[in-house]
Amino acid sequence: MNAILNQTLLAEPALKGLEVFQNFAQHTPYLKDAQQKLTRKIVPSLEEAVRRAGLKDGMTISFHHAFREGDKTINNVVQLLADMGFRNLTLASSSLLSCNAPLIEHIRNGVVTRIYTSGMRGKLAEAISNGLMENPVHIHSHGGRVHLIQSGELKIDVAFLGVSACDEFGNANGVSGKSRCGSLGYAKVDAQFADKVILLTEEFVSFPNTPASISQDQVDYIVKVEQVGDPSKISVGAARVTSNPRELMIARYAADVIEHSGYFKNGFSLQTGSGASSTAATRFLEHRMRKADIKAAFALGGITGGIVDLHRKGLIEKLIDTQSFDADAADSLRESPNHIEVSTNEYANPSSKGTYCDRVDVVILSALEIDLDFNVNVITGSDGVMRGASGGHSDVAAAANLSIVVAPLIRSRIPTVVKHVTTVVTPGECVGVLVTDHGIAVNPNRPDVAERLKAAGLPVMTIQELYARSVSISGEPAPIEFLDRIVGVIRYRDGSVIDVVRQVKP
Repeated sequence: MNAILNQTLLAEPALKGLEVFQNFAQHTPYLKDAQQKLTRKIVPSLEEAVRRAGLKDGMTISFHHAFREGDKTINNVVQLLADMGFRNLTLASSSLLSCNAPLIEHIRNGVVTRIYTSGMRGKLAEAISNGLMENPVHIHSHGGRVHLIQSGELKIDVAFLGVSACDEFGNANGVSGKSRCGSLGYAKVDAQFADKVILLTEEFVSFPNTPASISQDQVDYIVKVEQVGDPSKISVGAARVTSNPRELMIARYAADVIEHSGYFKNGFSLQTGSGASSTAATRFLEHRMRKADIKAAFALGGITGGIVDLHRKGLIEKLIDTQSFDADAADSLRESPNHIEVSTNEYANPSSKGTYCDRVDVVILSALEIDLDFNVNVITGSDGVMRGASGGHSDVAAAANLSIVVAPLIRSRIPTVVKHVTTVVTPGECVGVLVTDHGIAVNPNRPDVAERLKAAGLPVMTIQELYARSVSISGEPAPIEFLDRIVGVIRYRDGSVIDVVRQVKP
């Protein structure tokens, strides 16, 4: 028999449906050219990459938000897609921020008709809250996003992932190059599950670029662009560092709660969410940890400079990072072998075979509102407009041994403690303690914690007492008026609908 099978043999029953070998590069033609073999993924323009990826009207595009308010990728890509004539796209960004206001025009023009995101802020959120979109926005948690992707509800056709640097094969991370954002925990999921992955990179570095947050076997095309993001704007807004005395007071109380919670022992674990008081609480832990000769096994997050400082001082052994909130965190991820990057699947997906948030002892979370049943709203403001993010709030609140919510009692003359929150994002059964500048309330389902905090002399009150105090100061706010139309669907981390957001009345 000849070494190369004759086509006539395909008639043999044993070979039915099989393909006959022709040559070594039949399906890998680039292997015939040494230069093409190495540079085949590099495309001269983003427009050409979009064409090669096969994007069509009605498909789903995705982005990560590791650059937060400094992101340059989402707006630029969607503008290009609009110029190319695409319509009826689903936008599945891990989150949207104030910098994404230019998307309003593309929604009006029918370029984007559906959105999945963990949150939104600024003019975009205001426009959607006032009825901009025909289809309601789906708001999910960070872990819930992965769940929706894995379940098949959210199928990503083309992921556009901005990175500071990569090599010519697509090995990329957020700790190489000029515009370092740190962890690419969100992008790792998109790279894994998207049908096609287009990397937008500011620069090329030598192969292999390690460690690789996004691996070469996940990347289809690479386009060099001028800028993917401004890392100096990562730590603004919800991730800002505070010097506000009231926020620092709340942060100090939160550290007191951790100290006397019953979980403050050698080898404990913690997470601090976004929000000024949440991130500031870490600065008040050092003295307490040294005094008690306690070291933490790991900190999870959203990693901030404050957490990095404790790590460098040997007070936190390992940092588990799904999003770096500032330059210190990005530098630490590059330098420290015990600063570990993880995807949001590893971080908080309830469908995962194991998540880090399941191992957290105490977490500090922020709130726009909290009600008498300890339900938390982090999405809608006092005017009913969406102006926040679900983030990892419900994920870690559900999984941690103790969740601590921090908020001022009064914010801009509006009570934070209310009878019923405008929008439920995290159910009260998952919240252990509320810390305000006027006192601390412990959920009745945690009498063990209440007993310890009272024994420590902390200002423990009932949440009803905090509510009464807030109303005595600010008065009972007038109810927000909504129309019947639903503009947002709040998805719990398991994909179920926990609440809806209705259009605000003009």
